Amino acid sequence: RKKCLLCNNLLMIVAASVMGCSKIARSFEMILIGRFMCGISLCVPLHHQYIGEISPKKLRGFANSTSSFFWTLGKAVGQISGQRELLGSQSLWPMLMASCGLPALVQLITLPFFPESPPYLLMHKGDQEGCKKAIRQLWGEGHHQAEIDDIMKEKATMKNTKILSVLELMKEPAFRWQLYMIVTLTATVQLCGINAV
Repeated sequence: RKKCLLCNNLLMIVAASVMGCSKIARSFEMILIGRFMCGISLCVPLHHQYIGEISPKKLRGFANSTSSFFWTLGKAVGQISGQRELLGSQSLWPMLMASCGLPALVQLITLPFFPESPPYLLMHKGDQEGCKKAIRQLWGEGHHQAEIDDIMKEKATMKNTKILSVLELMKEPAFRWQLYMIVTLTATVQLCGINAV
């Protein structure tokens, strides 16, 4: 989870650099390439997954809601800083385009100090000691055996669950309507223009 977030941050920094240099290179194609790179980044689902897994159970809902809050805050800050009086002027708009790399840079610098997610360590790596160490680092000293037992129960449940490939999922009639709904909702969010705003 953590490595994926770090790689995603590198992608966002490269995208921001490409967009920021577009005026110097006199290339509008660089803006398109940078926006495409921002679009294929996995920051939102990765944030939800990592934050949800490192949060204590009683704070998990609150922690997962932070992504929506910061996404909205980012859009508001972007609209405000895009005003002509700030970064929306003819000379400063490349800085505005490149500003999406700033949060990625902050996360790239700070994330290595955080541990890997405890469920990932236990369920996928089988590292029980690493899981306990990560829990202690995240949640402090204390008795966390109940959380570890919950992760172990989830791991046991996962063993009995068949993991479907994307193609198998698309062919499975029981999931077809849910899949249609998810694809429709995701496509409308992407095509409604909110990302352009």
